[in-house]
Amino acid sequence: MGHIPVRAVQHKALTASRRNKCAGQHLYARPSPAIRPLVTLRTMGTRAIRLMARKPVHLSFTALCLLLLIYVGVKINFFVHIFLQHSGVHLTQAEIAQAHNATTPDPRPRVVPPIIHQIYHNWKDPGNETIPALWDGARKTCIDLHPEWEYKLWTEKSSRDFIAKEYSWFLETYDNFKFPVQKVDALRYLLMRHYGGIYIDLDDAKPLLYYPVWVTDGGHGALSNNILGAAPNHPFWELATESMVSYAWNYPFPYVTISYATGQWFLTDMWQRYHASLAGGEPELTRVMMDMRPGAATWVFFMHTKGGSWDNWDNHVFQWVGSHLVVTVLAGIAVVGTLGAMLVLVVRLGKVLLRRRKGYRLV
Repeated sequence: MGHIPVRAVQHKALTASRRNKCAGQHLYARPSPAIRPLVTLRTMGTRAIRLMARKPVHLSFTALCLLLLIYVGVKINFFVHIFLQHSGVHLTQAEIAQAHNATTPDPRPRVVPPIIHQIYHNWKDPGNETIPALWDGARKTCIDLHPEWEYKLWTEKSSRDFIAKEYSWFLETYDNFKFPVQKVDALRYLLMRHYGGIYIDLDDAKPLLYYPVWVTDGGHGALSNNILGAAPNHPFWELATESMVSYAWNYPFPYVTISYATGQWFLTDMWQRYHASLAGGEPELTRVMMDMRPGAATWVFFMHTKGGSWDNWDNHVFQWVGSHLVVTVLAGIAVVGTLGAMLVLVVRLGKVLLRRRKGYRLV
């Protein structure tokens, strides 16, 4: 093959000032018209290969962004539905008392066994099982009001022994919980599943024995796991206890870890999942209202005692979030939109810089 004729052309990519500092003309290999189609085909082939090489990268990046958006959307949906209207039958404490007192004796079957469960884990002084006077008074009142009921107090040792014997598959997860309150939450659910009964500090609880499973609802935010009632081996508690292992993740904030793994957010999600799985005609479970806001229905069965078992700054933050859900969602959308716009801007800027670094180009 002979020499390829060349001719001098001006480099259009250089500015006028830089061209003046250079020799003025640069030599670039430009094929003669006779063989230009061959070189053009080669050039087109090279460009096509480059485009094909870039395409998988662009597709992978797009797919990654879509997966990230889907993941964020699922998490936001899960978080939001915790604070919306919950499934199940809504009953005030007064309505429960009226239903019980309407006929004496109550003709309905008592599906919840007369067992009272209370838990005392001394996190500050492990091994010391002496109940503080503040709580011991409520415990004695509860026992005095129900002398014919079975009473079970669960200490750290008896709690772990129970799990090791009845739910050994869960013991490793139980022992590895990051926060002690997670053990208490998990124990409540396992006790409800195994024994049934009521976990509570309360007044006369007899009217509550006619509802197979019930939890308490403060009227806003997530459901509460502080007071529970159940018939033994109910499918709801089977679902909840068998889901705890897969939910036992550690998050950056203690409140999120506790709430998602075993706490109120976990219980609320299980509640919604259970009701979503019910076939037509199956009875819904009961939410006993415990709204502390002014003007709410009067409390009949429960009394409020100071707990304070765990508290962190993020606890107050997420409680504020639950009380200001609309503002939080709008702020979250704004943040996600801003981050998305910044990501697009960075990608475009990167492409521009990459093109400028290519330097000389064929003409």
